[in-house]
Amino acid sequence: QVQLVESGGGLVQAGGSLRLACTASGRTFSPLSMGWFRQAPGKEREFVARISWNGGTAYYADSVKGRFTISRDNAKNTVYLQMSSLKPEDTAVYYCAAATSYYGSNYYRDYTYWGQGTQVTVSS
Repeated sequence: QVQLVESGGGLVQAGGSLRLACTASGRTFSPLSMGWFRQAPGKEREFVARISWNGGTAYYADSVKGRFTISRDNAKNTVYLQMSSLKPEDTAVYYCAAATSYYGSNYYRDYTYWGQGTQVTVSS
């Protein structure tokens, strides 16, 4: 079992930045690929970014490419999502997820473990 706890959400003005963190506990972190997803009210959960088990490969949704950066620190069992140039359409609950594969997926059903989510609100 893996427990994931997100932190770092909040309210920010458009153009601002936030850094989300997700800390894992319960089993070895490094063989897990990690992803960030988000869900806005009335919308489906969507892929944001993912990173391979060793941090060597990262993928992003087109909507966040160039603005968001995913990274991980396996020594701290933590994955980060640095969000810059935030837009009101980035407003959502952001979820951290872990997959028992080296590279992960853009599909939320491929992830086994999920955090409780953290709210990000971007005001215009």
